[in-house]
Amino acid sequence: MGKGYETHQARVMALQGLGKDLARRAKSKCELTGVAGVPLRPYEVPPVATEPELARTLLLCEACHEVLEHPKRLAGRTWQVLAEFVWSEMPAVQVVAWRMLNCLAKREDWAREAIEEVFLDPEVEAWARSEEL
Repeated sequence: MGKGYETHQARVMALQGLGKDLARRAKSKCELTGVAGVPLRPYEVPPVATEPELARTLLLCEACHEVLEHPKRLAGRTWQVLAEFVWSEMPAVQVVAWRMLNCLAKREDWAREAIEEVFLDPEVEAWARSEEL
């Protein structure tokens, strides 16, 4: 097997090592929607660090993973909960919520209004603006 595969497997193992801490911090709920009782899996907030970091990793439901992987599918008032989560105390949640709201703001008035009201710490804002969905 190739070195790329081994590197990927090592990263997956490192992410799994964060599993208990992620579940404890998230209280076994999606950290972007608050939904519970659904399968959750880690999501590393880009740009990803060399080694997985708890502070840069979120525990998300499949719906969130789906729209983060395919941002063109992100639409509708279903995501209004992001207007609340963008005010989270956790920078990684703020970054992903801001990115999703920013993407939605191109098509949704409510998201445009929400993004205009948001104030992020300059470091968090720089992180949020460093990549787009």
